[in-house]
Amino acid sequence: MNQEDRGGERRLAGVRNTLDGFREFLMRGNVVDLAVAVVVGAAFTNIVNSVVEGVINPLVGAFGTQDLDAYESCLRGDCAAGEGIPIRWGSVISASLTFLITAAVVYFLMILPMTRYLERRKARQPVEPEGPTDVELLAQIRDELVALRAGSTTDGGAVAVGAQRPAPGPEAGDGPEGQGSDGAR
Repeated sequence: MNQEDRGGERRLAGVRNTLDGFREFLMRGNVVDLAVAVVVGAAFTNIVNSVVEGVINPLVGAFGTQDLDAYESCLRGDCAAGEGIPIRWGSVISASLTFLITAAVVYFLMILPMTRYLERRKARQPVEPEGPTDVELLAQIRDELVALRAGSTTDGGAVAVGAQRPAPGPEAGDGPEGQGSDGAR
């Protein structure tokens, strides 16, 4: 096999790995949920725009023009002649109203009912007792270590791992039998 064939195989394996990773990315639940949300959001935007154009703009039109985009101020010069610099604040108000209506509908028709549903579902589940806190666990470990140390001095001199050895007292004697287990004093 020559060098070019090996390089082609490596590139093909790299492409396969990349495509496998891309497929796994697409199959994640989050990507599919996001795609559905974008499609629903696009359709929902048409509904909100219809409400703004069909309901909000006529209400505003009762006090002025029906088209909010027609509200503008001229910064400099004559805007009617096309020489000035127009500030179209009406379109900003229209976009703001569209955003507020969208946010309100999403909150009141989607978020609030879902939150209430999840709270009811959580309330139906049995409450599991909470485990001991870190401080309580450490206190239990400390108590067990103290009990091990206390037991090591009364069981014939056997010392548990990690427990302190008792110091030899005057009753130990002066002979080699009275020395510690390592033979040193």
